[in-house]
Amino acid sequence: MKTKTKPLFLKYFFFSLFVSIPILLFSFQALRLKTTDPPPGNQPSGDLRIRPGYTSYEAYLQRQLNKTLNPKLRKTWTTRDWDRKINVFAQFFQDLKQKQLLKNESKALCIGARVGQEVEALRRVGVADSVGIDLVPYPPLVLKGDFHNQPFENNTFDFEFSNVFDHALYPDKFVGEIERTLSPGGVCVLHVALSRRSDKYSANDLYSVRPLTEMFGRSEVVHVRTVDGFGLDTEVVFRKKKLIGRS
Repeated sequence: MKTKTKPLFLKYFFFSLFVSIPILLFSFQALRLKTTDPPPGNQPSGDLRIRPGYTSYEAYLQRQLNKTLNPKLRKTWTTRDWDRKINVFAQFFQDLKQKQLLKNESKALCIGARVGQEVEALRRVGVADSVGIDLVPYPPLVLKGDFHNQPFENNTFDFEFSNVFDHALYPDKFVGEIERTLSPGGVCVLHVALSRRSDKYSANDLYSVRPLTEMFGRSEVVHVRTVDGFGLDTEVVFRKKKLIGRS
């Protein structure tokens, strides 16, 4: 009796194993796809697509910190690239001053400023009240701050500049914080790339300016032009609308 039961038990065991393996593989694949989907409420569509792969906001922040804290990059930013980038940014800001979009009296913010070359450039062209924010501070030019949740009061700045829109996991929050902290009549300048970015740290891909104009609902477009800004090819300038009944 025992000699007959043992082969029958093994037969059912191997049959169950054979059936369960495909189910387990399918479940694992479904879970993997689920965790690499874009964050809820920020699904990709049209000309703005969120890159998949972030299981949580903390995972996204850590990936951005991996770039910002990279010792080789930080050494390059503060040595070989320092004066070169400042000179290029200064040319951009001088042009904006000539167009009356930036003044010496402007209170200016640079978003995602890393080690602050753009802040230094603003100060060198005469905009003394300038500061930057980044996940990692770089005193005295750059304060600690998350561009999805700026650490400033409403209507604080007259001018905001950023060339890291592609690093925003939540572009709507990125833009919303700019419009919140920008004073009525204030100017925002974004440098973007209208093609798939090669930067592995980018969190989104932008293919036209239309998504930007839709998100900047409290602002109007001043101009769109081609630029050569460290791999970014388009400058988009917005002016926040003034409140009705106020100058």
